[in-house]
Amino acid sequence: MGISIWQLLIILLIVVMLFGTKRLRNLGSDLGGAISGFRKSVNEGENSPEPVKQEIK
Repeated sequence: MGISIWQLLIILLIVVMLFGTKRLRNLGSDLGGAISGFRKSVNEGENSPEPVKQEIK
């Protein structure tokens, strides 16, 4: 009951016909930019030092 390669190709063909290659390319580049921005912010958060907590007397 798995999906064969032919079924995947038919689904891919239908998606390309519905959205077009230009729109799919733009969607892919937007998604890639979002992922790289997320990774960059996570790495910056790990590299920044923890703020020093001061005790109030």
